Amino acid sequence: MPTEIHDKTPHVVVRGGAYSFKQEVTAGKHTLVADEPVSAGGGDAGPDPYDYLLTSLGVCTSMTVGLYARRKKLPLENIKVSLWHSRIHATDCQECETRDGMVDRIDVELELTGALSAEQHAALMDIAAKCPVHRTLTSEINIRLRAAKNLPA
Repeated sequence: MPTEIHDKTPHVVVRGGAYSFKQEVTAGKHTLVADEPVSAGGGDAGPDPYDYLLTSLGVCTSMTVGLYARRKKLPLENIKVSLWHSRIHATDCQECETRDGMVDRIDVELELTGALSAEQHAALMDIAAKCPVHRTLTSEINIRLRAAKNLPA
């Protein structure tokens, strides 16, 4: 199985020790922290991995809706995206293709304020499901994992 080597600098780097769940994240010029809650054995120093996943989807949804509203000159004033992650039995999901086991579910609630007509509101709700992160999460994802070349010190 051939592995493709990237010679460009990674955009996101995550560093952590084996002694705790706490991770230091560098995303471009930004520094973030991730951790698990105390109830899961972490120190609660930052959001957990699923919080970051939901954040990514929520931010992308809000940005996409806002951009569309600006381009169409719609009277949108504020956007609030609330998100929840859960695991449900596949048999409890009528719209899911998977029939056995568990399915990850993300619920997204979108609150749009402004003097929007029903048609404008519907268009914004429609565009919300078209943000790039939403499309990524609902399409086939190919994640390639490889060992880094460790250079002698």
